[in-house]
Amino acid sequence: MSPTIRIRIQAEVFDTESETALLTEGRRDVGASVAFTGWCRDEGGTLKALTLEHYPGMAEAEITRIAEEAARRWELSGITAIHRHGRILPGEKIVLVVAAARHRQAAFEAASFLMDYLKTRAPFWKKEERIDGTEGGWVEAKESDDAAAERWENGESSE
Repeated sequence: MSPTIRIRIQAEVFDTESETALLTEGRRDVGASVAFTGWCRDEGGTLKALTLEHYPGMAEAEITRIAEEAARRWELSGITAIHRHGRILPGEKIVLVVAAARHRQAAFEAASFLMDYLKTRAPFWKKEERIDGTEGGWVEAKESDDAAAERWENGESSE
């Protein structure tokens, strides 16, 4: 059975448990699932909101490409990636990655791989809105995120 790949970009909040159940229910080949949920931080009490923009169509295509690469690298039953856009407040969910596989290590690796690439390759732009009313500006990619993604290109894993 080929892996199920589910990709969504949406403004609405998602439910991690429901999405995991949707990916794994009725699949007798699933021995493990790993779910990663990313949240909007308050940046030490200075962030009022984060606005995420994306290029419709391009973002879905790129995330699908990354998920398909994960399915080629690891024996997966399925993988889900949901990324929100719009205005997101501290404490709200931004991103969900769920990987299901026969064995736990494949699920962990695939989820980590997909998340690392989402942080660095998916076409999203983040703009900060500060509590004090000032504009926080566009968020730049972090060197640590780039380094995390590069390890996959070098054939490394998170082990």
